[in-house]
Amino acid sequence: MPSLGTGALLLGLVVCFYGIGASIYGARTGQDRWIESGKRSVYALAVTMVCAFAVLEIALLSNDWAFNTVAETSSVTTPLFYKAAAVWASQEGSLLLWSLLSALWSSLALFLVKGRMREVSAYATAVLLAFDAFFIFLMLGYANPFVTTHPAPVEGAGLDPLLRFPTMMIHPPMIYSGYTLCIVPFAFGVGALISRKVDAEWLKAMRRFALAAWIFLGIGIVLGARWSYAELGWGGYWGWDAVENAALMPWLACTAFIHSLMIQEKRGMLKVWNASLVAAMGTLAIMGTFLVRSGILNSIHAFGGATLGVPFVILIAAMIIGSIYLVVSRRDVLRSEHRLDSLVSRESAFLLNNMVLAGLAFVIFWGTFFPLISAALTGQEASVGPPWFDRYTVPLALVLVLLSGIGPVIAWRRATIANALRNLRAPILVALAVCAAVLGTGVSGKPLAVVMFGCAGFALAAVTQEYWRGTRVRSRSTGQLPPRALLGLVRRNRRRYGGYIVHVGMAALFIGVAASSSFQHASEPTLRVGQSLKIGGYTMHYVRPTASVTPKYDAAHTGATLSLGAIVKVTKGGKYVTTLNPAEGFYDSGEPSQGSVGHLIGGQPVSHVALNSTPLRDLWAAIAPDITAPSLERILKAGNKAIPVNRPEEAWIVLGLMGREYLRHTPAAQFHFEVSPMVMWIWIGAFIIGGGGLIAIFPSRRAVWRRVSLRMPAPVAKRDRVPA
Repeated sequence: MPSLGTGALLLGLVVCFYGIGASIYGARTGQDRWIESGKRSVYALAVTMVCAFAVLEIALLSNDWAFNTVAETSSVTTPLFYKAAAVWASQEGSLLLWSLLSALWSSLALFLVKGRMREVSAYATAVLLAFDAFFIFLMLGYANPFVTTHPAPVEGAGLDPLLRFPTMMIHPPMIYSGYTLCIVPFAFGVGALISRKVDAEWLKAMRRFALAAWIFLGIGIVLGARWSYAELGWGGYWGWDAVENAALMPWLACTAFIHSLMIQEKRGMLKVWNASLVAAMGTLAIMGTFLVRSGILNSIHAFGGATLGVPFVILIAAMIIGSIYLVVSRRDVLRSEHRLDSLVSRESAFLLNNMVLAGLAFVIFWGTFFPLISAALTGQEASVGPPWFDRYTVPLALVLVLLSGIGPVIAWRRATIANALRNLRAPILVALAVCAAVLGTGVSGKPLAVVMFGCAGFALAAVTQEYWRGTRVRSRSTGQLPPRALLGLVRRNRRRYGGYIVHVGMAALFIGVAASSSFQHASEPTLRVGQSLKIGGYTMHYVRPTASVTPKYDAAHTGATLSLGAIVKVTKGGKYVTTLNPAEGFYDSGEPSQGSVGHLIGGQPVSHVALNSTPLRDLWAAIAPDITAPSLERILKAGNKAIPVNRPEEAWIVLGLMGREYLRHTPAAQFHFEVSPMVMWIWIGAFIIGGGGLIAIFPSRRAVWRRVSLRMPAPVAKRDRVPA
């Protein structure tokens, strides 16, 4: 089995080199058979990567501890779902997942553009295969997922407890799908620049891949935020972590690209913008992968493979230098076909939107890489925290939300100021009313949050107005009832109205962010059983402790050997609201040197957060029990001293005694309570955004039929036979 996996990688590398050579030769000589051979290399690569991935999956599911990757990420007691997903819990498996997804998405892209843009797609094929060759080279030279150890261990180390969370298992494939999908438009953009065919055709072919990358990255970012909020125990969903930022930057570049490609399609403008943005998308996607794989910056997400830093730096440098060269050397064919007719136009709004998105990406890039920049310039590694990011990103986010409402109501090419103000009158009034309503609740000292509420109300009103106008016109012209007219309106122009739904979701998401970050109440008290704390209008009462020991692991949930927690009763105004049950799990470290009992709880403890959510507020609780209390320490030391390591059943009995002692003589515990308004709107907004993206990405039936009709050969007319 290991030799089969390594053989698939070697064969894949050979296929990559052949495909690169065949594609470039075919493009330079104009020989279609070589171009087609290069494309078939991508399909063959996909098959080899599927085989390699299947080998590792089979090894995981069959508990083949001879594989180092399996022994490090799985165990007999690991649930099947987590066992299957443990492929991407390791450095080696993640690289294999990247190569698999890249080969599959590349195959799909080349299949969909077959017969079109032959020269562009030939160069794109070479670029895509070059990326795949790079990642296969990393696996063969630095992080081979098929390395084995003999004799094999009798048991695996198990999955990191932090990763035992359903959304975290889905998060990596989503992020990696986004990264690899970003590479597809990048490759076709490079192909268009090399062949000097920079018209709108390649943009039309790549629009859906850019949208798909945007959707997958967005889903991955939200899933990661949810994991952070519900699992890590610090109380937040976004901490400006280096790897969080790494996923956000290509998403911002992708957002800008999706907006500006519409202008090139309609007006032949912003060609340099589009070429630069698609280059930034691809480069930032590789940079995001680099941050996780290299361990060059501190992050809870990083795998820390320092040996991968140099190859990634070389690749990123080549991408940046090559992109700049291509854009500069092709500036003659990248000239805009039209100029901006007016500052009051949809083109201007889109251009300003792109500038804001680029500004956000630059701020995040600078803050993320500032530790490396400061180390290079001063020799000392400094860093910036969330307050620094908030200082610059919040004003830009305000402008972005405002533009999401202005863009839809302004006409293309040229609009008069009077007409624009007439269209914006209702949204402006709604924004003012929302600000007044928020201030009327007694909120003070948070002006930016109030302005964000107003901007979100403005955007929602503008989009609603556009839907209402379109529905009214269609209802009058077709005689349909408004609901059916609305459905027909969206079906006829999914791209436009799907985009409007995305704007609605963004407004809802930013409302959740503004409310939860600005009006949150948090406290970290130390409480004993029977004590209470008032926070944000709620009373948290520590009713009693909880303790559980799981000798065979709780395979369906946390996997903790010992779990200590609390029952917290929540009331408001004397009325019962809910009961929270936060806990902290302790895990087996696998280090016998910690003692026969000590190693069972010597691993990294993990918070099991208690959460009660409604659309208006979240009640959040975590606990850090004092496991070093003297009475517990005495039991632990006595157990380590009296019980040999080879008698684990007696060690579990001692853990049970510790749990009983914790319930009888409970030490004071450190709690973390939060009352956060409207957090749920972040997840609701993300769901709306995803729905709008899906509507925009799928073509209407009429567009599909038109495309199929264009590809079908014209029927040959039959001539009547003339009698002799």
